[in-house]
Amino acid sequence: MDGVMIINKPQGISSHDVVAEIRRRLGVKRVGHTGTLDPLATGVLVLCINRATRLVQYLTCEDKVYEVQMKFGIKTDTGDRTGKIIEKNTNEIDEEKIGDVLSNFIGPQKQIPPMYSAIKVNGKKLYEYARQGITIEREPRDIEIYDIYDVLYGNNILKFSIHCSKGTYIRTVCEDIAEKLNTVGTMTELKRLQSGNFTIDQAVDFDDANEKDIIDLEDLFDNEVVIKKDKMFGFINGLPIYYNLPDGMYRLYFDNYITKKFIGLGSIKDKFLYREIIL
Repeated sequence: MDGVMIINKPQGISSHDVVAEIRRRLGVKRVGHTGTLDPLATGVLVLCINRATRLVQYLTCEDKVYEVQMKFGIKTDTGDRTGKIIEKNTNEIDEEKIGDVLSNFIGPQKQIPPMYSAIKVNGKKLYEYARQGITIEREPRDIEIYDIYDVLYGNNILKFSIHCSKGTYIRTVCEDIAEKLNTVGTMTELKRLQSGNFTIDQAVDFDDANEKDIIDLEDLFDNEVVIKKDKMFGFINGLPIYYNLPDGMYRLYFDNYITKKFIGLGSIKDKFLYREIIL
């Protein structure tokens, strides 16, 4: 039982809760996820099961797409509606400026992570400091926003979809948008529509998810590499093979000159193929 399960996470439970329940439901010990969703958030949560947990580091690096809703006029300590209101502002929104403000967010940029996040400083998560009323200086991180679209505004509520790089805190984006519009704001809804190549259309409801919903390793990636018989022994024993192919994850097939058999997954880095999962 090795593969990936795409869960449509409901609101009100943590990513850790989902992992624990799926582990119990499938009767397996090794289950990991490729990107935390807060209890407030819903949508695509990618779970890696058994040997597929070795893929977590690769799938975590994938881009994300979110559907976002934010409210102007209030700011909370957590950056979303679950937090305590720490500031109010009655400035009216200039609706004509919203498009220009959002377009200025597109591109590479630096973002300071929020205090209510799971980033560790001196072995302790930032949100643990925040709950004690302690603010820690945070280094800005490189992120990129590729697109903001499907924008709707009304009754002090802004809705939009955003395509962004890993590590982007949407709560912080919402606060920054509000600041550029001369007010304050907080995120009220968040739904992940896509994580890498996995979309909400592939996701199964958390309550219904079971073994039949696991996507096999062979079905995870589009690209493949065929390894000839004379290269196989060295590769299995850790020797990389030169391939003039783009970096990324690949399905691996063994060609013994008679048949071609799926043997696992590998990654190409700087023109060399490395084993990741061998069945």
